Amino acid sequence: MDMWDVMRQDDVGNEYLVASFDSRVSALARALVLESGVPHKQHYWVAGPKGPALSTNRELYLHFLQLGQEARSASWSLSAFLRALWRVSGPLRDRSGVEPDDVAAMFTAATLCPPPPFDPAWRTRDLSLAGDEPADHADWERVLLSQLADLEDFAERPPGPRARFGVEAPRPPGSGRRATPARWYNFDPATYLECAVAGSVGGWDAADGARIPLPDAVGTAAPRSYVRDITDMSWADLARIAVCGQMYQ
Repeated sequence: MDMWDVMRQDDVGNEYLVASFDSRVSALARALVLESGVPHKQHYWVAGPKGPALSTNRELYLHFLQLGQEARSASWSLSAFLRALWRVSGPLRDRSGVEPDDVAAMFTAATLCPPPPFDPAWRTRDLSLAGDEPADHADWERVLLSQLADLEDFAERPPGPRARFGVEAPRPPGSGRRATPARWYNFDPATYLECAVAGSVGGWDAADGARIPLPDAVGTAAPRSYVRDITDMSWADLARIAVCGQMYQ
């Protein structure tokens, strides 16, 4: 059986084994949790086979589906999950793109990391994108913080029982500009995660029980989406995942 080791290098260069995992994604997730904690001079990395664990949209979809089920069982709020996701993405900020394993690890790490508190300044900060499309980690951060600011607005003005049919974020006077549309459909981690990957890369199958196919113009409902290979993903791809989590149905 292949194994992946999370390794630590201290501030004088000594290397130590932290933990071993039989899943590359789990090992990468643990390294992200450790790297994103209290600032330190230590370095964490994963040693083991380099081959990707996830190489298709179907595999990524199933991983997100499982994460959503675990988040539901743990009674996480969407705000808490997104705050943790924001924190654990930090160690990847200097990368121009990430592999599917890194994407899965980042979202997995968010279920393992205590979320930081909400910063009220996010509600009034200008979080608009620098360009027309997300370009880097800073833009990905603006997308997440925009969603967190919206959720805090909703905490003061709840969307009501018909929220799943779509509702506009309140964005009261004094709110800063935000990088995301105001329309929301999904308010819990499980629904957010399923819609995030189904809307951005596909990979769903009606047999999974999470998605009911809708008929097209000629009345045919496809039982599944196409399975395709996925490789490196940009921060724009990650931002699209987040926006689909908010808006896709």
